[in-house]
Amino acid sequence: MNYIGKEIDDFKVKAFQNGETIDVTKEDMLGHWSILLFYPADFSFICPTELEALQGLYDQFKNAGAEIYSCSEDTEFVHKAWTDASPEIAKIQYPMLADPAGKLARAFDVLDEESGQAYRGVFIIDPDGVIQSYTINNMSIGRSADEMLRTLEAAQFVREHGDQVCPVNWKPGDKTLKPGMDLVGKL
Repeated sequence: MNYIGKEIDDFKVKAFQNGETIDVTKEDMLGHWSILLFYPADFSFICPTELEALQGLYDQFKNAGAEIYSCSEDTEFVHKAWTDASPEIAKIQYPMLADPAGKLARAFDVLDEESGQAYRGVFIIDPDGVIQSYTINNMSIGRSADEMLRTLEAAQFVREHGDQVCPVNWKPGDKTLKPGMDLVGKL
């Protein structure tokens, strides 16, 4: 199924953030860019490396007007236990969503029903709640936090400059393209 241009559904889940349990809803994702990052499980192997890398770039995501929401099928209590057990995970400032019933993972079609875990999905959602980019990896394939940030910045640029597009490996400040017949066969 293609999710590009699809508005996210209403939802409400518990989350763990900065030592507290909070509720997160669709409304919380509106008005700013959101990175919704699904991962298989707390206390695992690749997952902490991804969450740590995102925390390392968290200020850059915030400066770009985006919030990160990580999400697994664990409860908010397991997220707390993980932050208590791991000095690196304890540094995470963004909300860690709890989806033990798999409702959010099913809504984004990333739940592996057999294992009860989420595939590694990344959804970049615009301030209107519309998905502008997504990737889904097998559970054994880690993702690049740098690429998530680059893709966010490209999506933001395209939203602001609809007549221009971002070529391969584009980063803010790089040259963009303005599609037109004059470019056909010249790139």
